Amino acid sequence: MAAAPRHFLSFTDARKNFRCVLDAAHEGVVTTVIRDKERFVVLTADARGGELRRLLPSQAVVVPEGGSWAAFIPGVPAHGDAGSFDAAIDDLIEALRDYAEDWNDRLHAAPNHAQHRSLVELVELSDDDQLRDWLVGRSDAVKDAARALLHA
Repeated sequence: MAAAPRHFLSFTDARKNFRCVLDAAHEGVVTTVIRDKERFVVLTADARGGELRRLLPSQAVVVPEGGSWAAFIPGVPAHGDAGSFDAAIDDLIEALRDYAEDWNDRLHAAPNHAQHRSLVELVELSDDDQLRDWLVGRSDAVKDAARALLHA
C-alpha cells in the first residue's frame, strides 16, 4: 500500500486533498504545502503547543512585593499582581492572553514585538493549566512522576 501524500506542491493540490493534509499532520509526519513558491508546514495545534512548552523556557519571575506578589516575564509587556502566588500567576496568564490578542491584531508587525511570535503561539495553543505549569516549571515528566507516586 502506498503512503498517503504529505507534501503538496500547490494550494490547489492541497485543497483537493485536504483530508490527506490533515490526516498526515494528525499522524505527526512532516506535512507541507507550497503556495506561490513559499512552503508552509501543517501540524496539529496540540503538537505545536506541546513542542513550544517543552522547548521554550518560561523565564517567569514571581516575587513578593509589599504584601502581595508580582509575576512577569522579563522583556514581555505583560505582568500579574495579586495577593497570593497562585493569583499572581492567574493574573499573568490573563495578561499574556491579552498580549497575544494585541500581538495578532497589530503588534506582530512592530520590530520590538516580532520576536515574541513563539510566545504568542504558546499562549494561544495552551489552556490555562498548561500555561500555569509552563510558567511555574512543572513539566509533563514531573507531573507523571507525581501521579505515579500518588498511585503507588
